Amino acid sequence: MKGLVKKIGSVLIVGSLLIGGISMSGVFQGPAKAYAAEDVQKNVVNVVGKGELSIKPDIVYLTIGVDTTAATAQEAQKTNAAKIQKITTLLKGTWKIVDKDIQSTQFYVQPNYSYSEKEGQQVKGYNANHTLLVSYRDLTKVGELLDAASAAGANNIGNARFSVEDTSAFEAQVIEKAMANADVKAAAIAKAAKRSLGQVITVSQNDGSTSPVYYEQNLKMDMAAADAGASTSVQPGVVKVTTQLSVMYELK
Repeated sequence: MKGLVKKIGSVLIVGSLLIGGISMSGVFQGPAKAYAAEDVQKNVVNVVGKGELSIKPDIVYLTIGVDTTAATAQEAQKTNAAKIQKITTLLKGTWKIVDKDIQSTQFYVQPNYSYSEKEGQQVKGYNANHTLLVSYRDLTKVGELLDAASAAGANNIGNARFSVEDTSAFEAQVIEKAMANADVKAAAIAKAAKRSLGQVITVSQNDGSTSPVYYEQNLKMDMAAADAGASTSVQPGVVKVTTQLSVMYELK
């Protein structure tokens, strides 16, 4: 313990921040004084500061796919490929979505089985699936895009995941909110203990987390409404960005 404490010569902040599935890390240093081992237990207070931001999303990730059933694997695959090509052409041409924003995430052709006591297990046709992950930035037209994809042959449309494409602008903000929260907590503890709060000794940033808004359930309900003649409506909501700081303060 003494060897470890003697090395404390600065305030050290280390950690990572996760925003919308993207991890960022940093190291920050500031002046502080060394503490004797016997002082550490008596003259410090440890708190966890929490910071949170609610951010309007600027991108949505859509899963758009086609399921096709046919008597043979070749027929299922060929029919499926034609439908996916039609949808891809629509996305690139009409909706101006570039190649890098259209990614195949799933593809398979597999047999469909049936079972009876008389015949046992038998192959009853084949199923082909091809699913695309589409990144789209005009959030006011998400419903229209999904309607167009459905009309072009998409019959397997999953959730709409809203996020923030460039997360760097929010890293400092959420850290500052967490540090301010830690200051309030530490000051309250020091006051209750009839002590005064000194400088920060160490800060470590815990893994942050986000709560991106998923609309899978609402989307399926709205797609059913679209089948009845109504247009699909998808609301972006907000993305919540959080982080935590474990902070050690000097007590005077």
